[in-house]
Amino acid sequence: MTKTLVVLGQGYVGLPLAQAAVRAGWRVFGFDVNAAVVDRLNDGHSHVDDLSDDDIAAMLAAGYCATADAALIGEADVATICVPTPLGDDGAPDLRAVRASAELVGAHLKQGATVVLESTSYPGTTDGVVLPIIEAHGHAHERDFLLAFSPERVNPGFPEYGIHNTPKLVGGVSPRATDAAAAFYGSFVETVVPLSGAREAETAKLLENTYRHVNIALVNEMAILCHELGIDIWEVIRGAATKPFGFQAFRPGPGVGGHCIPIDPNYLGYEVRRSLGREFRFVGLAQEVNHAMPAYVVSRLAELLNDRSLPLRGTTVLVLGVTYKPDIADQRESPALEIGQLLLDRGVDLVFHDPFVEQWHVAGTTLDRVPDPVAAAATADAVLVLQNHRSYAMDAIVAAAKVVFDTRGVAAGSSVVRL
Repeated sequence: MTKTLVVLGQGYVGLPLAQAAVRAGWRVFGFDVNAAVVDRLNDGHSHVDDLSDDDIAAMLAAGYCATADAALIGEADVATICVPTPLGDDGAPDLRAVRASAELVGAHLKQGATVVLESTSYPGTTDGVVLPIIEAHGHAHERDFLLAFSPERVNPGFPEYGIHNTPKLVGGVSPRATDAAAAFYGSFVETVVPLSGAREAETAKLLENTYRHVNIALVNEMAILCHELGIDIWEVIRGAATKPFGFQAFRPGPGVGGHCIPIDPNYLGYEVRRSLGREFRFVGLAQEVNHAMPAYVVSRLAELLNDRSLPLRGTTVLVLGVTYKPDIADQRESPALEIGQLLLDRGVDLVFHDPFVEQWHVAGTTLDRVPDPVAAAATADAVLVLQNHRSYAMDAIVAAAKVVFDTRGVAAGSSVVRL
């Protein structure tokens, strides 16, 4: 008998999950409150980077259906919650979408269903927020349903690791819940790793991204210090990375972007402040360093132009790459946005190119993408490399440019100055 899955949230986490499950033979409903997203999916159009229209067509042919009808949750043997968890204005996690999803699950829950939260949040969200909401609808855990947490590990733009070959952590509110969620994911994931509980799984996700956040901050601060000391940070990293143990190479950049790195460590910092009354000091230091990088990039660009007797005001700067990571269209939390705003505030004549972005909305201004980055580099006073998309012919851009400020360590030549 074919089992039914409902995935609440059809974004960059929920849609690939739905794809993996439908490929494994699950009957899958992709629930989303955005009717336009639902309609586009059912018409065969993808809105996430890692899935093409052909992928959606294959899912539809295999029985996938996008829906805005919450009543279909009542048919689900498994319901997963894959909705956004941004930071609120006060810096605390905004769990409105999680709470609303839990309410829908509670209102329509099928007897004996397994419910899994995948949305990243602070430790205790699964058993302290989702569980009471579902039980308030008259359902008892263990008797009527099972609840677990399994953190998403989607890495947009890097197809070598997808859901099927990325180990899946699972921690239930009870051992039975862990087993049920592990059995579900085991139907399409190569390696499932059960943990002792939901809070351990929640915290493991936060540790992963805090680790990256702290190490990016470390190498960003090293880049600043090395510049002042006259040391090439890129050579330093190249040398250190030859050590086969005890070192993992992180590289500096213009800041951090995306949903995970700039945001997720705050969840853990929030819970430490709320529950323990003290600060998670490494997170605070990392935030301070990484958040300062856009302003540092602008100051270095101004220094570079000043050495060539050019002011920022009135100077034409070509920005290459405005997404938060290479080879995707996602601009969430991209440091390019703050850098662009700072440059416009300083009177720069700003132009941009990004193969994935036709229009860049920055500081109330809408910029149209220049058609040819090489031609634009030839007419600009400076080129600022913020993202290294694979489609860039960097040697040709460097050859055409007067000067290139490279924040990604990907350009070489006499006209190139690296971060």
